[in-house]
Amino acid sequence: MSPSLAKSDCTPLWERYKVHKDFQARECLILEYAGLVKYVAGRMAISLPPNVAQDDLISYGIFGLIDAIEKFEPERNIKFETYAIARIRGAIWDGLRSMDWVPYSVRQKAKELEQTYARLEHQLGRAATDEEICDSLNISKPQFAHLLVETSFSSFLSLDDLWNIDRDGGNSVRIIETIRDDNAEDPMSMVMFEEQKRILTDAINKLPDREKLVIALYYYDGLTLKEIGKVLGVSESRISQMHTKAILRLRGRLSRIKKRILE
Repeated sequence: MSPSLAKSDCTPLWERYKVHKDFQARECLILEYAGLVKYVAGRMAISLPPNVAQDDLISYGIFGLIDAIEKFEPERNIKFETYAIARIRGAIWDGLRSMDWVPYSVRQKAKELEQTYARLEHQLGRAATDEEICDSLNISKPQFAHLLVETSFSSFLSLDDLWNIDRDGGNSVRIIETIRDDNAEDPMSMVMFEEQKRILTDAINKLPDREKLVIALYYYDGLTLKEIGKVLGVSESRISQMHTKAILRLRGRLSRIKKRILE
């Protein structure tokens, strides 16, 4: 689980900064929550290529922390750590995008693998095995393992990715533009949001048991891949492979559903 990283009750600091515009209190808040940046950067670094330095992630994350402190509204009774994590992660992704850290060739391989999962699992009516994926791609198991390592670097969704809204791909919106605004009352958006959650939950439930467990431990319980490896008694690299396969299966199923809706 995400740690509570403030070392003391920060209520007086929030009041001094938000009410009295005390910038010394702002600096104290940054120091109090700096550990949150390191925590988020550490979790993200696990699934990034070795050429991406964790210090760079922390540098990007600091900007997200500062942005979170500027925009946080204590009177809304939302836990700051929960609010800040999204801002910090977003700032880190912005920094990574500016680095163009995933080569185009790797993105193409990830897309091909995603489509293979979607096609096979539609034909089979169940989760495809590693052997079936290898046969379909005409590659060996070691080659498949290497492919998973490569594509694991692109197995994250960016809110700046484009989502096609017609079958020809002529019109598109950024994913972030489809997220519901908590300050706006839009019943249709709420219905769509609940439907998206239902579809995703159904897709997760159809994953192989161990991959489903990896997803639950990573995204719901906040464990690192190394910690999940200890729980399941396998290596961190094996957990990384299972995580990548789970994400590819989910993407394949969701893209198939989206295609069916557009037809």
